[in-house]
Amino acid sequence: MTTAIRPQPGILGIALYEGGASHVAGRTDALKLSSNENPWGPSPAAMAAYADAAAALHRYPSTDHAALRTAIAEVHGLDPARVICGAGSDEVIHWLCQAYAGPGDEVLFPEHGFLMYRISAMAAGATPVEAPERDRTVDVDALLAAVTDRTRLVFLANPANPTGTMIGAEDLARLAEGLPAQAILVLDGAYAEFAVGYDGGLSLVEGRANVVMTRTFSKLYGLGGLRIGWGYGPKGIIDVLNRVRGPFNLSNAQLAAAEAAVRDRAHADRCRDDTVRLRATLRDALMAAGVACDVSHANFVLARFADEAEARACDTAFRAEGILVRHVASYKLPHCLRITVGREDDCARVADVVRRFKAARPGAAA
Repeated sequence: MTTAIRPQPGILGIALYEGGASHVAGRTDALKLSSNENPWGPSPAAMAAYADAAAALHRYPSTDHAALRTAIAEVHGLDPARVICGAGSDEVIHWLCQAYAGPGDEVLFPEHGFLMYRISAMAAGATPVEAPERDRTVDVDALLAAVTDRTRLVFLANPANPTGTMIGAEDLARLAEGLPAQAILVLDGAYAEFAVGYDGGLSLVEGRANVVMTRTFSKLYGLGGLRIGWGYGPKGIIDVLNRVRGPFNLSNAQLAAAEAAVRDRAHADRCRDDTVRLRATLRDALMAAGVACDVSHANFVLARFADEAEARACDTAFRAEGILVRHVASYKLPHCLRITVGREDDCARVADVVRRFKAARPGAAA
């Protein structure tokens, strides 16, 4: 590369995103609890729809995603004209930065926020800005204090990744109300289905002109390998995003599987209910072993250790047992491990490893 060939400002400053580990050296039976995947897998109806789509691989998909948007709208009580579908909610986040932020603009998010907020902001040439959290929970006052006349987007995952904490409707409304006219509040609802009684921010979207919500098929619906997500917001904003969306950004197979998945409410409800039940069981077991955990509203728990050394040592203990979790130092939580809620036996294995690890630590009770 010559010095005359240069990427846009901000690109080379992006730290590459690293997903959760998938392999343990020397093992073929690793238990992967590092990426917040659905341990029960996708709906049988979604798998059948995906298989059926193979017969039409030579055909271009629809450009308007009408059938999937209609299904999403019917299930969630939305206006289908205000739904946009992307390759994961990551793509919707990227479009928002591409369309509404650039050089000289700021994109604001909490300090432990999803890494793609920073990456997408920098890819658009905008300046990422972090606001401090309070006890691993979003601090609305800190976010509002960080707002300037250059703020164009405010990203907030609720429930949050990787902490699992969340804020209530009153705080969300206060944040939206406190933003300047030029700023959009984006409510990332990747884990919204696991928060009992939470609408993902829908009521706020419907009541304001500056709020967009995003959702994904990767978590509850078990379609992480297909990369499907969606967004919902004011018609004017969705119209702008459709102008930067590639016309064939989702394949026939993606569209068919997602439509079948969202319509299979029985499978989704079972996965959600089992996750919520086992999430509490896992947290209780970790705390009983002497590991701190905040109440989680997602499909994972965040285990907090005394320091980074202890977190890494426990990670090593997990790997020795063929279990993969996520050390979240890249989220400024070096003393923490994020552990996906697995099946009943998976959670029991995790709890057993942690109990034995803590019992073997210097100073453990005899």
